[in-house]
Amino acid sequence: MTGAPVPAGDGQARDTADGGETLIAERTVTDWWSTAVSEIHPGEIRLRGYPVEELIGRVTFAEQIWLMLRGELPTPRQGRLLEAALVAAVDHGPQAPSIAAARMAATCGVGLNSAVATGAGLLGDVHGGAGQQCMEVLQRVADGEPASAVVAEYRRRRAYIPGFGHRFHPRDPRRDPLLALVRETVEAGEVPGWALAAGLALEAALAEGRERPVPMNIDGATAIIYAELGFPSQLGRGLFVLSRSVGILAHAWEETENGTRIKGPLPRPLLAGYHGTPERHLDRDA
Repeated sequence: MTGAPVPAGDGQARDTADGGETLIAERTVTDWWSTAVSEIHPGEIRLRGYPVEELIGRVTFAEQIWLMLRGELPTPRQGRLLEAALVAAVDHGPQAPSIAAARMAATCGVGLNSAVATGAGLLGDVHGGAGQQCMEVLQRVADGEPASAVVAEYRRRRAYIPGFGHRFHPRDPRRDPLLALVRETVEAGEVPGWALAAGLALEAALAEGRERPVPMNIDGATAIIYAELGFPSQLGRGLFVLSRSVGILAHAWEETENGTRIKGPLPRPLLAGYHGTPERHLDRDA
């Protein structure tokens, strides 16, 4: 194909653009997608330098995720804490838009991969982004901004502080076991504890002057974990998407096995409400 570099077999490649022939260094071509994540050769697969056959059966999936993202393996406690966060966020039922969309897609014959992509594609700033946003708020408190001032700012804007409160659970059942694991890891000296302190300070500030507290939710608890483990906030969202994709996959597969076709958002006897112009007729000669 005109313009495509062709290997010359001598450590160089020939660029045939414009009908001519120019020798260019082979590494100029191979480094186009140069990566420190994986190295592949015939019969060889190395991930962050480790031969894959040495990883298989010897590291957990959570440890493998850490290795791929960070370049080194975590300590056992760090790996356990990451795994706990991933396990805790896998699913929250078919009322979650990402799960519902995946189930609907699965009834439309698009294939399992497309159904999962449909659900994962709905994880944005509003549904799925609170963990990343909470990590950013935790950093503000850790940097010296009083938790009470942060809470006051959000109240002035009539905005929710990400990671706190829940529209369904009076107290998120995932909060306590996750924070207990964080405390254990802090006490063991394997994470610094700043994000935990910031999260608890925000929770206390939110409770001031209220009869009912506003406890931390799954987004807040996992935000603390990812921050304590040193992940940037963008990866906090990425890890949530990775975790929730497990639930999306399970629901999409269940719906596929049910064999239902074209399942909409409402049961078939029901129709969406209408609040537009009442019925009218065209006043025009045929």
